[in-house]
Amino acid sequence: MTVSGSDRRWPRGATPYLFLLPALIMLGATVFYPALQAFSLSFTQYELDLTKAPSWVGLANFERLWRDKVFWLTFRHTLLYLVGVVPLLIMLPLGLAILVNQKLRGIAWFRMAYYTPVIISIVVAGIAWKALYASNGILNQILALLGFSDGIPWLTSPHLALWSVMVVTVWKGLGYYMVIYLAGLQAIPQELYEAGAIDGADGWRQHWDITIPLMRPYCLLVGVLSSISALKVFEEVYIMTQGGPLNASKTVVYYVYERAFQDLEMNYASAIGLVLFLVIFVFSVINLKLSGGNLPAR
Repeated sequence: MTVSGSDRRWPRGATPYLFLLPALIMLGATVFYPALQAFSLSFTQYELDLTKAPSWVGLANFERLWRDKVFWLTFRHTLLYLVGVVPLLIMLPLGLAILVNQKLRGIAWFRMAYYTPVIISIVVAGIAWKALYASNGILNQILALLGFSDGIPWLTSPHLALWSVMVVTVWKGLGYYMVIYLAGLQAIPQELYEAGAIDGADGWRQHWDITIPLMRPYCLLVGVLSSISALKVFEEVYIMTQGGPLNASKTVVYYVYERAFQDLEMNYASAIGLVLFLVIFVFSVINLKLSGGNLPAR
């Protein structure tokens, strides 16, 4: 058997990598190189003259971070955001997916209604919810009709601001995670429900015995995705509260933004970003361990 000249010149196994090359170049230029640059900046410090190369300071930025009370405050807020948002984004979209998976007339309209917040820009959603939360907004007007004339300071109270922002994150993510669950529900054989009905399981009992156990990989996938999103939340905070009042709604990513682009402390911001990356990495590994590597393909 003869081997053609083209086969000798180009290894057949290298062909897939040739197709991946443009994407790898883009990822290298926009993701990997900036990440390495930020990693190196976290161990350096710019002087007053930003045109000069930064000087090596070792772990000085991390020592400052360890003593930074504002950082630890934002870190607690970020963890609170994780605890407050992720369980809701695991459970509520599953209930919605079960609801819209029914064969009912007009169910497509319900699916579209639940998914609409996903396609709305977060900027538009944040501005709209900020108007709803205003002292003379619709929510407080409804409360006034119910007899609560003083209203509720949704975004101006240190005790309520962060929770009010969480509501927007949950509202925005319901439809996205519902679609993930819906894909999993439609992959469950109908024969399992028929067998369950023969055994006496009907209604929500079928979902408890059949649906929820089979949806466990999808629940873990949603847990991973929503955890990462919660740990790096920024847009909602920036648009609605800008970290206020009194830093009550400030998260780690917003603190990185402040240090980097308002105070021009790029080195310190890079150190905070590196710590946040390690936290997200740990959470992702824990979730993958819990799933046993059985996450469904997105």
